[in-house]
This record gives sequence, structure tokens and C-alpha cells, in this order.
Amino acid sequence: IFQKVREAERENIFAEYNQRIGEVMSGTVKRFENGDIIIEVGRIEAVLPRKEQSRAESYSPGDRVRTVIKGVNRSTKGPQIVLSRTDPALLIKLFEQEVPEIYDGTVMIRGAVREAGDRAKVAVYSRERDVDPVGACVGMKGTRVQAIIRELRGEKIDIVEWSDDATTFVINSLSPAKVSRVSVLDEAQRIMEVVVEDKQLGVAIGKK
Repeated sequence: IFQKVREAERENIFAEYNQRIGEVMSGTVKRFENGDIIIEVGRIEAVLPRKEQSRAESYSPGDRVRTVIKGVNRSTKGPQIVLSRTDPALLIKLFEQEVPEIYDGTVMIRGAVREAGDRAKVAVYSRERDVDPVGACVGMKGTRVQAIIRELRGEKIDIVEWSDDATTFVINSLSPAKVSRVSVLDEAQRIMEVVVEDKQLGVAIGKK
């Protein structure tokens, strides 16, 4: 009977969390296992593997941590819930929590990429002409984006205005570098050539 109850409970947990992939949840750091962090979420334990941890962060037992649910594995001991701090989904969810315009759908995030712990770029688009998508995400004096940067332990976040026109979008995403010209080399492979002045090169390609 005990075994059946345990199996049913495992199935319940698997079913519940499998539907919640991509959600942000808070938990408490419980212990460390070979570089992985075991996090207590409610009444269950989840794992934050080393490869899903940001370089900029370190934790101690008892710390509260916000993570995104990356996946659920069926293991012999029961479902293993895998969490992530490096997934772009975490960044997107943090923006939804901080920016009412994104939450209500006025401003849309069209894409997000992260080099966890270093920097991130988020492409935003406004459905209403009188709403500035970048301004909405930055907030008054940068308050909204600063809250997200603090949560991600100082990761630098660039907010870029999305454009359906690839050339415009590339110019936006490379700002503050001034682009001299952009030419599409291969439409199918999505390859472009971007030319900037020598003194702008460092700004355009960034550190490393």
C-alpha cells in the first residue's frame, strides 16, 4: 500500500510540474551535491544543476532563490524537477512581473538571449503607437530594469526595440555602436555583413 501511495504521489508531482515548465518559482537552498544545488520548493526537493547556475552567483543554505522550471525527469527515486537560473525564460518572466505593460500585453517580448552572469539582450515591441516599449521596460530612472538586474546579480541587460525589418533590427540591437551599413549576404542562412568604423568596433562586438 505504501509503495502504491508513493507511486501515486510521484505521478501527481510529475503531472503537476510537467505542466509548469517555464514557470518561475521560489525555493530555499537546502544542500549542495557535487556542484548541484538542492532547492526545497514547497514540500518537495528540486535540483539546480551546476550547468544551470550563473557564474555571478553563489548561495548558502537557507537562501531564497527564484528559478525557472526547466524540465521534469522521471527517475527511480521519483520525479526530479530540474531548475535553471540561466534560461532566458527566467529573464522574460522577471520582465512580466516588473513591467505591467508586458503583463497586460501592450508590450511584447519578441526574443531574449543571455550570457548568464554577464549580459543579456531583450527585444521588445509595442502594440500601441503611443507606448515606448524600451521606456516601459526601463521604467522611471531605470527602476524596473534595475530590479531585474539586482535579481540576476548584476547581469547587464540591453533592451532593444524589435523591428520586422532585419536591417533596422540589427542596427537597434548593436546600439550604442553607430552602424555605417548593413548588407544581407544570404537571406536563407540569415547571414548579414555589418560595417562599423574602427573606433566603434569595440562597442559593437562588446567585451570578449
